[in-house]
Amino acid sequence: MSPFLGRLLVEPAPLSWFENKPWHQWVVVGLVCVGTFIGQLDATIVQLALPTLGRAFDAPLQQVSWVALSYLLAFASFLPIFGRLCEMFGRKTLYIAGYAIFITASALCGMAESFEQLLFFRFLQGIGGSLLGANSISILVKSVPQESRGRALGYFAAAQAIGMSAGPAVGGVLLATLGWRWIFWITVPFGLVAVVLGWLALPRTIGNDSAKTFDRGGALLIGPALILTVTALNHASGAGMVSTFSLVSVVVAAILFWLLARRERASSSPLINPALFRIPAFYLGSAAVALSYALLYGIFFLMSFALEHGYSESPAEAGFRLALVPVALGLTAPFSSQLRERFGVRMIGTAGMLFCLAAVVLLILTTADIAHHRLYHTIAFVLFGIGLGLFIAPNNTATLAAVPASLSGAAGSMLNLMRALGTSLGVAVGAATLSWRLQEDAGADKSWLTASSDTLLAAVSSSLPALAILAVLAAASALMATREKAPEGTAS
Repeated sequence: MSPFLGRLLVEPAPLSWFENKPWHQWVVVGLVCVGTFIGQLDATIVQLALPTLGRAFDAPLQQVSWVALSYLLAFASFLPIFGRLCEMFGRKTLYIAGYAIFITASALCGMAESFEQLLFFRFLQGIGGSLLGANSISILVKSVPQESRGRALGYFAAAQAIGMSAGPAVGGVLLATLGWRWIFWITVPFGLVAVVLGWLALPRTIGNDSAKTFDRGGALLIGPALILTVTALNHASGAGMVSTFSLVSVVVAAILFWLLARRERASSSPLINPALFRIPAFYLGSAAVALSYALLYGIFFLMSFALEHGYSESPAEAGFRLALVPVALGLTAPFSSQLRERFGVRMIGTAGMLFCLAAVVLLILTTADIAHHRLYHTIAFVLFGIGLGLFIAPNNTATLAAVPASLSGAAGSMLNLMRALGTSLGVAVGAATLSWRLQEDAGADKSWLTASSDTLLAAVSSSLPALAILAVLAAASALMATREKAPEGTAS
């Protein structure tokens, strides 16, 4: 570590008054929970706001989807990098820096005067979010004694669920009353409090591994590879997969991924441990993680446009309806572990995806029924949330249990990365299919802004089968993962 970097990342000692209190550990847990809360709140608020932002900046679908994708790709690209830097140099200063970058970028997003500025500030916000994501679980686990970790992790999961559930409802109210800029400004006060408390209360890092080397080659390859992949998918919706730009992007991305795989196999301290991908139960389960989150955010993307533009619902009404998905997910997830122990991962995972498939089919069949869409959509969103609640937690548990204990930290980081990649995939698939279906309709204007309600609803209906395919692939991946025998000494 260079002397300059060492001075820059020196960790301030916590206030002794905090350290001497018996509830100090729960202040730390609260800070971590605030971070995951504002992250989930921001993600679901922005999904709901995409139609509003598209109208505000007169942006086509391929462009407006980048409001979500720019954040997600920054988050995913920097997550392995920051994970390693935090292992080497300590977590406290970098975690506080993550809060500071996130809230600064949030404030700037709310002040953006052009679409290009908004995308740049969203990318910066994703960098801050990645710093938070790379540290949160590790800080929580190291700050709480073994006997209290289950309770602390329960609070963490609850904060995620509350943030995800509150996002559509809070976002809808803000969009309907104060305007789109406030969907970014709403997180700033939470972050400011967290920066101050984090400086005063977070403990210094103990046991960081400064002897590890930093994989510069992997860091340079992973971001461009991810960005080119999603860019190709997004561009294909407007110009076709056979366009020169799409084909070149796919080829270059494939080369970068190949180089990344070679680099990681040769590195003594890889950003992404290749040993994980020699365990079929892990990489199949990870694929199921990505596909389940793609399914969730694909629904958010498509149905936001259907509710607000197709049915002309207010953002507040659309937000409260979409909130049914994460609410049902959050209420179901706590019971999924008991059901998994009683019926097994395969049965519960399959049942979860069948619920999701039923919800998607119901949406496809009833999208054109404008008179009764509220009833049908309420049922579909609840079914969808229950299905994901049954699927996600048991699949995550089985996937982590498939790796040796020595790889459990790397496996947890990889699952965080797969969630971010899955979210990016869901937004990209939703944008690509909706844009393509609008253009395929011979009588439709190619802009979603000027398309009639009937045209847009028909395009949404014919885009939803792509999500049904994602559900089938998620179920298949999880089923194949459970058939693989876990290696000796796996993490429990």
